[in-house]
Amino acid sequence: MTNTKQQKILIVLTSHEELGDTGQKTGFWIEEFTTPYYHLIDNGAKVTLASPKGGQPPIDPTSAQEENQTESTKRYNKDEALKEQLKSTHKLSEVSAKDYDAVFYPGGHGPLWDLAESEVSSQLIEDFYKANKPVSFVCHAPAALKKVKGESGEPLVKGKNVTGFTNSEEDIAGLTKVVPFLVEDMLKEKGGNYSKGNDYEEYALEDGLLITGQNPASSEKVAELLLNKLNNKN
Repeated sequence: MTNTKQQKILIVLTSHEELGDTGQKTGFWIEEFTTPYYHLIDNGAKVTLASPKGGQPPIDPTSAQEENQTESTKRYNKDEALKEQLKSTHKLSEVSAKDYDAVFYPGGHGPLWDLAESEVSSQLIEDFYKANKPVSFVCHAPAALKKVKGESGEPLVKGKNVTGFTNSEEDIAGLTKVVPFLVEDMLKEKGGNYSKGNDYEEYALEDGLLITGQNPASSEKVAELLLNKLNNKN
């Protein structure tokens, strides 16, 4: 793939690590970060990392377990440079949409608590969108769209084709009663035209500048749609 210019992409990760009141840890789902990250950089993009608190964002310990390893997580395990980069993510309040061509939000349960309620994150997404720059989310990350408004003042997702982690997938994960809200329900409540594929199988949608993926299996597809969108804009 030949880029007419190097695409600059901001990846926003959660800083939240408490899984409700369970006493267990959460964070971002490692594969939903590593697969898109490597897809983007392997295709010539420059990626910058940010999180609400800055510094090292928490990795969901479940996502690092052996049964959840993928080619990209195995590559990450040997990638000392990326581990160093992760330790020093920029503080979300200190990054600006004007410095990047697009933004990508990986999932994991963490975003349900911090990014969903963050005014800084909501404003950042609105800034990208108003500047005609793609915004993309996978799995639980569409939670970050909860308070995001379009130019009309209505929810950004209203009337748009969207997907995200399904109620049935949350049920399979056994966390329906633990999470502060269900992504599928929230997107529908905000007026999104929500649809889904089979549980834990690849499903991603593009509606104008808004790109969403359903689950971990959809993370590479979201990155692919994002990059294609950027390359077609040039």
